[in-house]
Amino acid sequence: MKTKWGIYIAVSFFILLLASSCTQNNNGKPSDERIAEGKKLAELNCQSCHLLPNPNWVDAKTWEAGVMPAMGPRFGIFEYKGKRYNYSKYDLSLPSGYYPSKPTLTDDQWQKIIDYYVTMAQKKNESKQVRQYPIKNELPLFNAIVPDLKLGVPSTSFVKIDETSKDFPFIVSDVIKHEIYRYNKDLKQVDSTITRGPVVNIEMKQNEWFTCDIGMLNPNNDKLGSGRKIGIGTDGKMQQTFVQPLISQLQRPVQLTTVDLNKDGKDDILACEFGFLTGQLSWMENKGGGKYEKHILRPLPGAMKTIIEDYNHDGLPDIWVLFAQGDEGIFLYTNQGNGKFVESRVLRFPSINGSSSFDMVDMNNDGFKDIIYTCGDNADYSLVLKPYHGVYIFLNDGKNQFTQKYFYPLNGCYKAIARDFDNDGDLDIATISYFADYQNQPEEGFVYLRNDGNFDFKPFSLPITQKGRWLTMDAGDYDHDGKIDLILGNFSVAPSFIKSKVDWKKGPIFMVLKNTGIR
Repeated sequence: MKTKWGIYIAVSFFILLLASSCTQNNNGKPSDERIAEGKKLAELNCQSCHLLPNPNWVDAKTWEAGVMPAMGPRFGIFEYKGKRYNYSKYDLSLPSGYYPSKPTLTDDQWQKIIDYYVTMAQKKNESKQVRQYPIKNELPLFNAIVPDLKLGVPSTSFVKIDETSKDFPFIVSDVIKHEIYRYNKDLKQVDSTITRGPVVNIEMKQNEWFTCDIGMLNPNNDKLGSGRKIGIGTDGKMQQTFVQPLISQLQRPVQLTTVDLNKDGKDDILACEFGFLTGQLSWMENKGGGKYEKHILRPLPGAMKTIIEDYNHDGLPDIWVLFAQGDEGIFLYTNQGNGKFVESRVLRFPSINGSSSFDMVDMNNDGFKDIIYTCGDNADYSLVLKPYHGVYIFLNDGKNQFTQKYFYPLNGCYKAIARDFDNDGDLDIATISYFADYQNQPEEGFVYLRNDGNFDFKPFSLPITQKGRWLTMDAGDYDHDGKIDLILGNFSVAPSFIKSKVDWKKGPIFMVLKNTGIR
């Protein structure tokens, strides 16, 4: 009996050893065959929703501990090797069937995908920004000024320079207090109003504003967002905002725009419902009498910003939009009339990019609008510095085909504004970072790229800008002296995976960079 059990154990051990030799090399790593199978499985499954990830986009540890556990539930894998993955399976706000009812991959197939990414990735995070010029920590073109009044912990979600107002040129929205403030040229608060929720964007017209209330700032799938009007009185001040919303039950909207999309004489509403796991780009058709009918242009999360432009000159407003979640990219919706649109993808970006902003400006003075784009949102499952974060310029060939011309690496880049700040006839770039390398390169928080011609940009910063963590920015000539100024909004309450040497909570709620015109 002992002999039979001994033979059984020996045979079993041999089988396990043989199986192990097929899945691993002598050094304990997955075999080449297994890695190749994992790559094929990734190509088959992972690019059905977005661009196929490259293993070198992040390091091995981040793939294994961050990205893969976040992706597993999308394949119906909620627990693996005793580890419970992060998912929202029981979120009542998610539609039925959002997650597969059963795994679409076997454990072995899933492990092969993990083996491919972990084995082929860089062994440790190596975010080496390759810059032609180091950031010069001085900038005589701007003088920084801040308000004297402290309003508690800075949680600024929106800033604006209102060039039409001589008395109240600065507008600031606070997420925690649910208030909007207005400041005069001397940065004294002269007007305020309470809002229903956190306002993250405002469309301003002469006698009224249209506010975008995100509902809840933190990631969620609820429909708590809304759009409300604020009246502007004859004294130029804001009126009470506790009125019925024009639209409500929106999924974390980040931009609301009024525009007559179907040319029926009534303003419709274009909504970027960024959402979280779910979201959409939609437009609300104005049916009159305060009623709107919703039309979904793209039923996916991540709609971040739209630009309305009749690019083909047919008299109908077309839509450019940046999607910054999952299948990231810039899309064009060509208006066919009668509320019909045709979608085309203009640019596609990796799902790990963290797209954060875009704008359309003519960077090379050829008469065609180019795209300036930033990526750097690092509030995801891969909390590491990424060398591909920064400012990109894509040139338009005149037929809306865009080719990358320029890249400036900037960790955690969040927004870029192209204007002729130094009045020399070409466009410079002001940019902010919300996920900068605060330990080693805190000057990344604000960078001014001076255009010296032929896409040669010299980087500058101001040491005082390190007092805040800048989530939002705007440009405009607030004092009407012919020079374009800047305003930066400090959002100090969110966590950062890189600890700063400065306590942003003690910093100003906003900072104005007054253009002195001194180059």
